[in-house]
Amino acid sequence: MGKKGKKKKKSKEKQNLEQSQTVVSPEGEVPGEPKPKMKNKEFEKELRPLHVELVKMQEWVKASGAKVCVVFEGRDTAGKGGVIKRITERTSPRVFRHVALPAPTEREKSQMYFQRYMPHLPAAGEVVLFDRSWYNRAGVERVMGFATEEEVNYFLKYAPMVERSILHSGILLIKYWLEVDMDIQDERLRARDEDQRKIWKLSPMDLKSYSRWYDYSRARDAMFAATDLPETPWFVVNANDKRRARLNLITHLLNQIPYEEVPREPVKFPRRQAKGDYQETNYPYRMVPEIY
Repeated sequence: MGKKGKKKKKSKEKQNLEQSQTVVSPEGEVPGEPKPKMKNKEFEKELRPLHVELVKMQEWVKASGAKVCVVFEGRDTAGKGGVIKRITERTSPRVFRHVALPAPTEREKSQMYFQRYMPHLPAAGEVVLFDRSWYNRAGVERVMGFATEEEVNYFLKYAPMVERSILHSGILLIKYWLEVDMDIQDERLRARDEDQRKIWKLSPMDLKSYSRWYDYSRARDAMFAATDLPETPWFVVNANDKRRARLNLITHLLNQIPYEEVPREPVKFPRRQAKGDYQETNYPYRMVPEIY
């Protein structure tokens, strides 16, 4: 991806984003004729060059010492974990770190709210992907009554200041909100109940939040009003079609980071050593049965 071509693509992506922010309704409904669901074969074909670009971006992050923090928020079943999996499946876990914190311990509950998240921010040469973040306070904690209104209001007031400090430290902060329609969420939650591979994804918290759709809508709206700022904007992804959402998000993410391809010396493999007096052993290895 050349520097000149990348600028053109970034400008186009910015225009597309502005259009999507204009047409997406508060409930994620997009007017007009919906696109058909993308087939997996087409998805994998489109994903491959994006994986190549993610690796190029990774090498630039390592070489330049850049610090990148990406926040993924959204309703249950919006596909946060899925898009993170697609971002990380071809990249190095030493560079791309996936952070999905469990419920806070009693000790963490007594800390300053942001304290448990700060140790996970990236150092030089790292990309950190937050699968839910400090915005738990504005969302699930507010809706489920785990935080008082006073605590939520305090968070909404001071979160922008904390994020400015993050930016000031040299971290590139990117925030995504994945939006799904009510009927899509319903379909995905019921699918979790019916698929033995997904039952672990259906938690008691999911069931409690299921009935509080509009409480979450109000919480999201208040969060956007307080924290969608020019220096730390929220980028909204239409996630009704998971495959299209993943491709759109990854493409947009790549265009938010000013990476360049790092020159790579051609690899010359050394000659194998001579066998010498080595003899194959007759050791009785415990071989795994070849069932397939």
